Amino acid sequence: MRDPLAEPSDLIRSVSRALRVLEAVGRAPRGLTVKQIARRCELTVATTYHLVRTLAYEGYVIRREDGTYIVGLEVADRYRELVAAFRGPPSIGEALRRAAIETGYSHFVGRFVGGRVAITAAAEGPRSPYLEDLMPGYDEGAHATALGKALLATLTADQRFRYLKEWGMRQFTQQTLTTPEAFEADLAAGDRRGMQVEMNQYRQGVGCAAVMVTQDKDMERRVALACAMPVAELMTSARVVRTRLMTLAKGLAETIAADV
Repeated sequence: MRDPLAEPSDLIRSVSRALRVLEAVGRAPRGLTVKQIARRCELTVATTYHLVRTLAYEGYVIRREDGTYIVGLEVADRYRELVAAFRGPPSIGEALRRAAIETGYSHFVGRFVGGRVAITAAAEGPRSPYLEDLMPGYDEGAHATALGKALLATLTADQRFRYLKEWGMRQFTQQTLTTPEAFEADLAAGDRRGMQVEMNQYRQGVGCAAVMVTQDKDMERRVALACAMPVAELMTSARVVRTRLMTLAKGLAETIAADV
């Protein structure tokens, strides 16, 4: 949701409208006609037609034979570039892949990007349940993931409250924490444990654990490490998981420091 009060005085309307068109098309995997796009974006059909033709020329949307438009391949290229920028040194990805092979668990690295929790690198493990939403990009359920908890725990209570108010506390399962008070208590327990965890809060049957890799005054330089596994395995081997995560986190911290 865009904040009208934050609108820049030099906003270029045509660019803003083109992005709204691209967003509308992206939210409709079956495609939209020009009239449908115009309706959803509250634009005239004539204006929408010109915007869509420009986006199609640049490769950001594709016109299908039935006259509908879908997202173009240029968007995928920009996404790959974004992921590459997020990921950091290639050695981070290599370290995650090694950990995923050795443990069988999927591993993730995340940090704040633009003030939001984001997953910046991931490696899938064969023993972890597949989580299609946990891929590089913004973490829409930061309050329900161990990675998000680890990063949010580095904020002040006021900063966390504002974050949760802005991005919400969507209920993914019956165990998802949906109040700031419950969330604060959970983070405190994680601090005492030396590792943030979630069990059945993001997906039923899935458990995640996370530790910090680097802590910095600049929130966007803070990095967290997490792994996912069947919840039963986390319940029986939490100490082993924490030891492995701490060891890997130390190595990643050294890698990040060497790259600065």
